[in-house]
Amino acid sequence: MINLNNKLQSQNPIFDHSLDHFPTNLTRRDVLTKYEKIPTFIYQESSDASIVVAREVANLILAKQTEGKNCVLGLATGSTQLGIFAELVRMHKEEELSFRNVITFNLDEYYPLSSHSIHSYHYYMRMNLFNHVDIPPKNIHIPDGTIMMDEVHDYCREYERLIEEAGGIDLLLLGIGRSGHIGFNEPGSGRNTRTRIITLDPLTRQEEAKQFRGFMNVPRSAITIGIATILSAKKIILSAFGETKAKVVKQMVEDEPNNLVPASYIQFHEDAKVIVDQGASLQLIRMKTPWLLDSMDWSEDRLIRKAVLWLCYKTSKPLLKLTGKDYNDNGLSDLLATVGSAYKINIKVFNDLQHTITGWPGGKPDVDDTFRPERANPKKKRVVIFSPHPDDDVISMGGTLLRLVEQGHEVHVCYQVSGNFAVSDEYVTRFLDFHQEYIAFYDAANPVAQIQQDKITNFIKNKKDNDIDIPDLRKVKSLIRRMEARSALRYFGLNNENIHFLDLPFYETGLKSKAPIAEADVRIIIDVLESIQPHQIFAAGDLSDPHGTHRVCLDAIFVALEYLRNQEWMKSCWVWLYRGAWAEWDADQIEMAVPISPIELSRKREAILRHQSQKEGAMFMGEDEREFWQRAEERNRSTAKMYDAVGMAEYEAMEAFVKYYP
Repeated sequence: MINLNNKLQSQNPIFDHSLDHFPTNLTRRDVLTKYEKIPTFIYQESSDASIVVAREVANLILAKQTEGKNCVLGLATGSTQLGIFAELVRMHKEEELSFRNVITFNLDEYYPLSSHSIHSYHYYMRMNLFNHVDIPPKNIHIPDGTIMMDEVHDYCREYERLIEEAGGIDLLLLGIGRSGHIGFNEPGSGRNTRTRIITLDPLTRQEEAKQFRGFMNVPRSAITIGIATILSAKKIILSAFGETKAKVVKQMVEDEPNNLVPASYIQFHEDAKVIVDQGASLQLIRMKTPWLLDSMDWSEDRLIRKAVLWLCYKTSKPLLKLTGKDYNDNGLSDLLATVGSAYKINIKVFNDLQHTITGWPGGKPDVDDTFRPERANPKKKRVVIFSPHPDDDVISMGGTLLRLVEQGHEVHVCYQVSGNFAVSDEYVTRFLDFHQEYIAFYDAANPVAQIQQDKITNFIKNKKDNDIDIPDLRKVKSLIRRMEARSALRYFGLNNENIHFLDLPFYETGLKSKAPIAEADVRIIIDVLESIQPHQIFAAGDLSDPHGTHRVCLDAIFVALEYLRNQEWMKSCWVWLYRGAWAEWDADQIEMAVPISPIELSRKREAILRHQSQKEGAMFMGEDEREFWQRAEERNRSTAKMYDAVGMAEYEAMEAFVKYYP
């Protein structure tokens, strides 16, 4: 039996805890949070943070039960709340936590949208909380997305009255959107706003495009409680998880309150706090530039590299041109005093960074590898590249993949999920039309195939908002992604027998929301690793969404590695994490940087373009309208410029990796 609850080394080996480098006589509040205007608590993992929030909710419910009173909760939706709700459901089932005295008011709902739609927050709340606990249905309040427009104003006033009648909200759970919204209070919302209908910000609609299978399908409006209603709650807990929330968390916590970041208004609340994981905390001063807070313990090389590279970018100087005055003028005098001179620091960091650069990602044979990121031996390595979706490999590390193949390593690519959810119905219709014409041309129609095609065609034609793709349609979409992936890898010279489609079961729900990883998912990964016994593993290290496919796929790999850790071949297996189309590792984190020549970058682009279903009308582009090949090239060029700016050799582009230490 595989223990899925076995937590690996914090599940996030990349980032150090923000307290680790401070002298022990300095307190958290006095030093770390001097720039933070809301009490903010950082947890290593979003799962840990979710348990803490859920326990606080449960304690309040129990306290109110003891007093014979109702507990009025304000509830948000979104991926951030999933772990919190799951823990509350667990406590109900395993610890007999009752919700009989709970009254709930949800913050918002899309408009217009039926409560029966799978995209509605009514549906979300039923599936993730209400259907699994004993809350009386009459105690549940969620804005009605079907109310007539000429009745909306009165309806919103009535929603406010119901909150007041219940005695006000005792505890309000909030999330935060990347636009800074809380509820659907978009940028521009005033502090005195109440429940109302609003127009959704384009960024918010882009964030929800995946749920609605495309940006154009996302409603343009929503009903939301207002900022004043939020601030009237007795207690507020705002949770934010993942690196994509880091920028807006900083704005909310450290900047002055303003209507462009509506979440910042909770600074005015007397009993509000922010709960974040490591990813969402990264832009806070205590995490990004802790040396600006007070003196540091400079015993770790990585912290020194982080500070010195920050100084390079701040002063616009390459490493070897930094002076003692630069260090003193920018809050790094204690580092200067600790090491002894700017020259020593500069040379140390210069050599450290230079040693991350290699044109041999599988190791260079017959050389001294003391200062190289990868070992020289064995000369020819077995390499497994895990790709969450069927295009993440070429988008994220296509240049490195090409190098590994051309340098003679035995490269295997393992696609973890089918990716069928990202193929549009219109794109499938093209293939069905081709098949129809093909069988008509040869007059050799297979009756069974024709029946299946008609079944899929009729389903697409009559598909309703709540319909989940039938298995036959999902299979066709999966085959399209497989065809594209094979085409891209054949272009790089990989044989079909080295291309593995794992089709992890957790993904195959037909919905945006996926099942949790289970033993069956991990067992598939274990089996493929045991059969190949690789010397190198590459995996997607995108940790931005704790419930996103990339993160779930990475967690499944981590659990498999923990299970296999005592295998003999594992002792010589190194694991490298790459980033996807949206972000890259910071320079201070990078442990291997692979230069990409102009020709290699062109070949990488061609491989990405083989994934035509993700080029033409791809549904999940986010707020960035550029195609994936454009994003990848810009990211790779930016990494090279980042190295060039601090005095390294100038390259066309670079792909970057961080080593994972099980």
